[in-house]
Amino acid sequence: MDYKTLLCVMTDADIARAALEQSIALTEAQDAHLDVLALGVDRSQTGYFYAGADAILMQEMLARAHGEAKEIQDKAEAKLNSSTVRWASDMGVAQIADLGRHVASRARFADLVVLPKPYGKNHGNELEPTLEAALFEGQAPVLMVPESAPPIKTPKTVCIGWNESAEALVATRAALPFLKSADVVHVVVIDPPTHGPNRSDPGGLLSQFLARHGVNAQVDVLSKTQPRVSDVLLRHATDNNADLMVMGAYGHSRFREAILGGATRNMLEHAHLPVFLAH
Repeated sequence: MDYKTLLCVMTDADIARAALEQSIALTEAQDAHLDVLALGVDRSQTGYFYAGADAILMQEMLARAHGEAKEIQDKAEAKLNSSTVRWASDMGVAQIADLGRHVASRARFADLVVLPKPYGKNHGNELEPTLEAALFEGQAPVLMVPESAPPIKTPKTVCIGWNESAEALVATRAALPFLKSADVVHVVVIDPPTHGPNRSDPGGLLSQFLARHGVNAQVDVLSKTQPRVSDVLLRHATDNNADLMVMGAYGHSRFREAILGGATRNMLEHAHLPVFLAH
């Protein structure tokens, strides 16, 4: 399966600039169609307004969000008009508590959703629920693009974070168009289990599966030499000059990762290269 419909959700034109550029590059490479959704976010918490102020402040906040959405759409269309890809843009306004519904309704009919990095300096608190809505309610794979990442049309070196989980397998299947066109794919296994049917050949069955799809895959078995799994993955990606990381998203609950941390959240916080996620 190729990616024929891409979706880029923008809630901040500057932060999402790299995601939009990446969307355009992939749309051209895949001969696809790109949909851009410019969202103005009303971040107000109406329950905290003083009595009698709700209607006035809500109207003001919605008007501001509408203006932001129009500004984002104008900037996106200026960039899209200078490209050669097929595209369409739309704008909308959503309260932050209802953001997920708007994102999921579009993500459901996209082959791939391209989004900016959700954490960082001056990053709004709407970026995290946008990504989670695409993954969970929209049931779509997500390509997370850091602001500093240059756009790539075809990743040449890919790392897969493989732990035999259902999430990792779903992500690998969804990333097959990228994996098949890559020069080399590293199946990265960190501290494989010492018991179980695959203990003598960790990653072997996945490597065989990928090889039958024409993927040039190799298994890299690593020790957890750093406190976090994400740190080991990112170091290995750097050592191999990888331009894409593929991993399953949220093997633990989102609440647990938000409070205690986890591989997904840590990767989203610290990744310097695009990360392909699926759940």
